[in-house]
Amino acid sequence: MKPKDVAQYLASHPDFFNDYPDVLTDLQLPHPQQEKVISLHERQAIALRDKNKVLQEKLLELISFGEENDAIGEKLHRLTIALLTAYDFESFLTGLGFSLREDFAIPHYVMRLWELGYEDSEHIEFSAVSEDIHAIAASLTQPYCGNHVADGIRDLFIEDNEQLKSFAMIPLTTTKPIGLLILASPEADRFYTDMGTLHLKRLSEVISASVARNDLANTFVQDNQNNPSDGQSV
Repeated sequence: MKPKDVAQYLASHPDFFNDYPDVLTDLQLPHPQQEKVISLHERQAIALRDKNKVLQEKLLELISFGEENDAIGEKLHRLTIALLTAYDFESFLTGLGFSLREDFAIPHYVMRLWELGYEDSEHIEFSAVSEDIHAIAASLTQPYCGNHVADGIRDLFIEDNEQLKSFAMIPLTTTKPIGLLILASPEADRFYTDMGTLHLKRLSEVISASVARNDLANTFVQDNQNNPSDGQSV
Protein backbone atom coordinates (compact mmCIF):
# COMPACT_ATOMS: atom_id res chain seq x y z
CA MET A 1 0.00 0.00 0.00
CA LYS A 2 1.29 3.45 -0.95
CA PRO A 3 0.99 6.59 1.22
CA LYS A 4 -1.56 8.11 -1.16
CA ASP A 5 -3.70 4.97 -0.75
CA VAL A 6 -3.72 5.48 3.02
CA ALA A 7 -4.63 9.16 2.60
CA GLN A 8 -7.40 8.31 0.16
CA TYR A 9 -8.76 5.60 2.48
CA LEU A 10 -8.89 7.94 5.48
CA ALA A 11 -10.54 10.65 3.38
CA SER A 12 -13.16 8.14 2.24
CA HIS A 13 -13.76 6.78 5.75
CA PRO A 14 -14.17 9.77 8.12
CA ASP A 15 -15.46 7.44 10.88
CA PHE A 16 -12.25 5.43 11.01
CA PHE A 17 -10.91 7.11 14.16
CA ASN A 18 -14.31 6.81 15.82
CA ASP A 19 -14.19 3.09 15.24
CA TYR A 20 -10.54 2.86 16.34
CA PRO A 21 -10.00 5.57 18.98
CA ASP A 22 -6.93 3.84 20.39
CA VAL A 23 -5.08 4.69 17.20
CA LEU A 24 -5.38 8.39 18.03
CA THR A 25 -3.88 7.96 21.48
CA ASP A 26 -0.98 5.89 20.20
CA LEU A 27 -0.29 8.00 17.09
CA GLN A 28 2.90 10.07 17.30
CA LEU A 29 3.92 12.55 14.58
CA PRO A 30 7.24 14.33 13.93
CA HIS A 31 7.30 18.05 14.67
CA PRO A 32 7.72 20.02 11.39
CA GLN A 33 10.46 22.29 12.82
CA GLN A 34 11.90 20.41 15.79
CA GLU A 35 13.40 16.99 16.39
CA LYS A 36 10.65 15.55 18.54
CA VAL A 37 7.32 13.79 18.22
CA ILE A 38 3.97 15.36 19.00
CA SER A 39 0.36 14.28 19.18
CA LEU A 40 -2.04 14.45 16.28
CA HIS A 41 -3.88 17.35 17.90
CA GLU A 42 -0.66 19.34 18.28
CA ARG A 43 0.20 18.64 14.65
CA GLN A 44 -3.26 19.81 13.55
CA ALA A 45 -2.82 23.01 15.56
CA ILE A 46 0.53 23.68 13.87
CA ALA A 47 -1.02 23.02 10.45
CA LEU A 48 -3.86 25.44 11.19
CA ARG A 49 -1.42 28.13 12.34
CA ASP A 50 0.65 27.68 9.16
CA LYS A 51 -2.49 27.87 7.02
CA ASN A 52 -3.63 30.99 8.87
CA LYS A 53 -0.25 32.63 8.28
CA VAL A 54 -0.46 31.90 4.54
CA LEU A 55 -4.00 33.32 4.40
CA GLN A 56 -2.94 36.45 6.27
CA GLU A 57 -0.05 37.01 3.88
CA LYS A 58 -2.40 36.53 0.93
CA LEU A 59 -4.87 39.00 2.43
CA LEU A 60 -2.15 41.62 2.91
CA GLU A 61 -1.04 41.06 -0.69
CA LEU A 62 -4.60 41.55 -1.96
CA ILE A 63 -4.98 44.72 0.13
CA SER A 64 -1.73 46.04 -1.31
CA PHE A 65 -2.92 45.30 -4.87
CA GLY A 66 -6.22 47.01 -4.12
CA GLU A 67 -4.53 50.14 -2.80
CA GLU A 68 -2.23 50.22 -5.83
CA ASN A 69 -5.18 49.85 -8.22
CA ASP A 70 -7.05 52.62 -6.39
CA ALA A 71 -4.06 54.93 -6.80
CA ILE A 72 -3.76 54.15 -10.52
CA GLY A 73 -7.50 54.59 -10.93
CA GLU A 74 -7.30 58.04 -9.34
CA LYS A 75 -4.50 59.03 -11.72
CA LEU A 76 -6.47 57.81 -14.74
CA HIS A 77 -9.48 59.76 -13.51
CA ARG A 78 -7.44 62.97 -13.34
CA LEU A 79 -6.10 62.30 -16.84
CA THR A 80 -9.62 61.67 -18.15
CA ILE A 81 -10.85 64.99 -16.76
CA ALA A 82 -7.84 66.82 -18.23
CA LEU A 83 -8.33 65.34 -21.71
CA LEU A 84 -12.11 65.73 -21.82
CA THR A 85 -11.84 69.40 -20.83
CA ALA A 86 -9.07 70.16 -23.35
CA TYR A 87 -10.26 72.98 -25.59
CA ASP A 88 -7.72 72.42 -28.38
CA PHE A 89 -4.98 70.01 -29.39
CA GLU A 90 -2.30 71.99 -27.57
CA SER A 91 -4.10 71.73 -24.25
CA PHE A 92 -4.73 68.06 -25.00
CA LEU A 93 -0.97 67.48 -25.38
CA THR A 94 -0.24 69.47 -22.24
CA GLY A 95 -2.66 67.43 -20.14
CA LEU A 96 -1.44 64.13 -21.53
CA GLY A 97 2.23 65.01 -21.12
CA PHE A 98 1.80 66.25 -17.55
CA SER A 99 -0.05 63.08 -16.53
CA LEU A 100 2.48 60.70 -18.08
CA ARG A 101 5.46 62.53 -16.61
CA GLU A 102 4.18 63.54 -13.18
CA ASP A 103 1.54 60.96 -12.28
CA PHE A 104 2.94 57.87 -13.98
CA ALA A 105 6.67 58.80 -13.99
CA ILE A 106 7.04 58.07 -17.72
CA PRO A 107 9.24 60.77 -19.31
CA HIS A 108 9.88 58.80 -22.50
CA TYR A 109 6.89 58.51 -24.84
CA VAL A 110 5.87 59.29 -28.40
CA MET A 111 2.52 59.40 -30.13
CA ARG A 112 1.59 59.27 -33.79
CA LEU A 113 -1.89 59.93 -35.16
CA TRP A 114 -3.51 59.40 -38.56
CA GLU A 115 -6.87 59.19 -40.35
CA LEU A 116 -8.62 61.66 -38.07
CA GLY A 117 -10.13 63.72 -40.89
CA TYR A 118 -7.76 66.66 -40.52
CA GLU A 119 -4.09 67.32 -41.07
CA ASP A 120 -1.49 69.29 -39.17
CA SER A 121 2.05 70.04 -40.20
CA GLU A 122 2.87 71.90 -37.00
CA HIS A 123 2.82 68.93 -34.60
CA ILE A 124 5.09 65.93 -34.89
CA GLU A 125 2.23 63.70 -33.69
CA PHE A 126 0.72 63.98 -37.19
CA SER A 127 3.95 63.32 -39.11
CA ALA A 128 3.87 60.43 -41.56
CA VAL A 129 4.95 56.99 -40.37
CA SER A 130 5.94 53.89 -42.29
CA GLU A 131 3.55 51.19 -43.43
CA ASP A 132 5.22 48.88 -40.92
CA ILE A 133 4.10 51.08 -38.04
CA HIS A 134 0.59 51.22 -39.48
CA ALA A 135 0.63 47.43 -39.67
CA ILE A 136 1.89 47.12 -36.08
CA ALA A 137 -0.89 49.38 -34.79
CA ALA A 138 -3.51 47.45 -36.76
CA SER A 139 -2.25 44.10 -35.46
CA LEU A 140 -2.44 45.03 -31.78
CA THR A 141 -5.67 43.86 -30.19
CA GLN A 142 -4.32 44.91 -26.78
CA PRO A 143 -1.26 46.80 -25.52
CA TYR A 144 2.09 45.09 -25.96
CA CYS A 145 4.69 45.19 -23.17
CA GLY A 146 8.21 43.86 -23.47
CA ASN A 147 11.84 44.47 -24.29
CA HIS A 148 11.70 43.98 -28.05
CA VAL A 149 10.22 46.37 -30.59
CA ALA A 150 10.81 46.97 -34.29
CA ASP A 151 13.60 49.36 -35.26
CA GLY A 152 11.01 51.71 -36.71
CA ILE A 153 9.33 52.01 -33.31
CA ARG A 154 12.62 52.60 -31.50
CA ASP A 155 13.63 55.23 -34.08
CA LEU A 156 10.59 57.33 -33.14
CA PHE A 157 12.47 58.20 -29.95
CA ILE A 158 14.90 60.73 -31.38
CA GLU A 159 16.93 61.15 -28.20
CA ASP A 160 18.46 58.42 -26.02
CA ASN A 161 16.73 55.61 -27.90
CA GLU A 162 19.70 53.28 -27.32
CA GLN A 163 19.21 53.61 -23.56
CA LEU A 164 15.59 52.49 -23.66
CA LYS A 165 15.20 48.87 -22.54
CA SER A 166 11.46 48.20 -22.21
CA PHE A 167 8.41 49.41 -24.10
CA ALA A 168 4.62 49.52 -24.01
CA MET A 169 2.90 49.92 -27.39
CA ILE A 170 -0.68 51.11 -26.99
CA PRO A 171 -2.95 51.08 -30.07
CA LEU A 172 -5.29 54.05 -30.42
CA THR A 173 -8.54 53.11 -32.13
CA THR A 174 -12.10 54.22 -32.73
CA THR A 175 -13.86 52.15 -35.37
CA LYS A 176 -10.43 51.82 -36.98
CA PRO A 177 -6.80 52.36 -35.96
CA ILE A 178 -6.07 56.08 -35.59
CA GLY A 179 -2.64 56.03 -34.00
CA LEU A 180 -0.11 54.54 -31.67
CA LEU A 181 1.22 55.62 -28.26
CA ILE A 182 4.56 54.16 -27.21
CA LEU A 183 5.85 54.37 -23.65
CA ALA A 184 9.49 53.52 -22.94
CA SER A 185 11.84 53.15 -20.01
CA PRO A 186 15.58 52.63 -19.46
CA GLU A 187 14.58 49.99 -16.89
CA ALA A 188 14.33 46.52 -18.44
CA ASP A 189 11.58 45.41 -16.06
CA ARG A 190 9.37 48.52 -16.20
CA PHE A 191 7.26 47.09 -19.03
CA TYR A 192 7.56 43.32 -18.96
CA THR A 193 5.86 40.65 -21.07
CA ASP A 194 3.47 39.22 -18.46
CA MET A 195 2.42 42.47 -16.82
CA GLY A 196 -1.27 43.33 -16.67
CA THR A 197 -2.57 45.66 -19.37
CA LEU A 198 -5.99 46.66 -17.98
CA HIS A 199 -4.92 50.20 -17.11
CA LEU A 200 -3.08 50.57 -20.42
CA LYS A 201 -6.29 49.56 -22.23
CA ARG A 202 -8.20 52.21 -20.33
CA LEU A 203 -5.51 54.76 -21.16
CA SER A 204 -5.92 53.83 -24.82
CA GLU A 205 -9.69 54.28 -24.67
CA VAL A 206 -9.47 57.67 -22.96
CA ILE A 207 -6.88 59.04 -25.40
CA SER A 208 -8.64 57.61 -28.47
CA ALA A 209 -12.03 59.04 -27.49
CA SER A 210 -10.55 62.42 -26.59
CA VAL A 211 -8.41 62.96 -29.67
CA ALA A 212 -11.13 61.78 -32.06
CA ARG A 213 -14.05 63.76 -30.69
CA ASN A 214 -15.48 66.25 -33.18
CA ASP A 215 -15.33 69.42 -31.07
CA LEU A 216 -11.61 69.01 -30.38
CA ALA A 217 -10.92 68.30 -34.06
CA ASN A 218 -12.96 71.27 -35.28
CA THR A 219 -11.45 73.65 -32.72
CA PHE A 220 -7.97 72.45 -33.54
CA VAL A 221 -8.45 72.88 -37.31
CA GLN A 222 -9.79 76.42 -36.87
CA ASP A 223 -7.00 77.42 -34.50
CA ASN A 224 -4.39 75.91 -36.78
CA GLN A 225 -5.71 77.84 -39.78
CA ASN A 226 -6.15 81.14 -37.98
CA ASN A 227 -3.17 81.05 -35.62
CA PRO A 228 -0.44 78.75 -36.88
CA SER A 229 2.22 78.05 -34.26
CA ASP A 230 5.39 76.08 -33.86
CA GLY A 231 3.62 73.60 -31.59
CA GLN A 232 5.14 71.15 -29.20
CA SER A 233 6.12 67.59 -29.85
CA VAL A 234 5.54 64.64 -27.62
